[in-house]
Amino acid sequence: KRSRKLDKAFDIIVGNSGKLKDALTVASKAAETDSNVIIRGESGTGKELVANAIHYSSKRHDKPFIRVNCAAIPSTLLESELFGHEKGAFTGAIMQKIGKFELADGGTIFLDEIGDIPIEIQAKLLRVLQDKEFERVGGIRTIKVDVRIIAATNKNLEEAMKNGTFREDLYYRLNVIPVFLPALRDRKEDIPVLVEHFIRKMNKKLGRNVQFITNTAIKALIKYDWPGNIRELENLIERCITLSDKEYIDFDDLPSYIKNVKDSKDDEVIYLGDNYDIEKMENYEYKIIKAALSRYKSFNKAGKALGLTHKTVAAKARKFHLVEN
Repeated sequence: KRSRKLDKAFDIIVGNSGKLKDALTVASKAAETDSNVIIRGESGTGKELVANAIHYSSKRHDKPFIRVNCAAIPSTLLESELFGHEKGAFTGAIMQKIGKFELADGGTIFLDEIGDIPIEIQAKLLRVLQDKEFERVGGIRTIKVDVRIIAATNKNLEEAMKNGTFREDLYYRLNVIPVFLPALRDRKEDIPVLVEHFIRKMNKKLGRNVQFITNTAIKALIKYDWPGNIRELENLIERCITLSDKEYIDFDDLPSYIKNVKDSKDDEVIYLGDNYDIEKMENYEYKIIKAALSRYKSFNKAGKALGLTHKTVAAKARKFHLVEN
């Protein structure tokens, strides 16, 4: 039975939606094992927070948790960052460097944005996963490590495999336990509780005493689609508290791009009217596909809005000559 102390690691993740709970159930079970985990989700959905929770709920919780943002490190330096280097291994290597894998020995390494690792470094990473060993850049001594790997990405790794930019064998080694974090637009019922959480957090950070957010402001936040997800919501609450001198957040405190979002009932729909002639279904299909592509600008997003696959939308767009064949 898991101790309450370890379960507390997941308490910091705020929300009650079904999709979030499903993801956290998988993550919580992953914490009980030593298997590799890959966390999938858009930027800003809280992948690092979940990685932290998995580590601090695992048997490795008292050992190092080392984070590496693979996208933020130039590819020429990434190998040295991960595996270290020996003195004189390359120009500028004036002293020995211990890599992140050595630092994480006994604990967990979190490889954020794993999809950005260059193909030539992926082979060395695969060896660490398979054999738990590597050499520093410019070194000959084999170094053994006991490290649990949690990876995260907002990229389509399946597409990257097809394109030859991500190794298939590495993908299957990493993808032992996949955790799929939902976008904020798919868990909008969590927005009120997230806002309350961020108001408390920002009051503490900024030394303010904002008490609440009005219903009209919350309704506006729920209508918005949040392309930047939870990170965008947190930044917005910080901005509102910083710029307002009131003890609450109101609709007027919100930026114009959120205040101007229309209700879904005001969105463009194809309205037949009271006195109308029925057209052929194909004509309505044409209008719907055209409207969706005009709004969403991609087959994938239009397909999600219409409940169709992107292949179906693409085929219909070509049929109606909305795109070039």
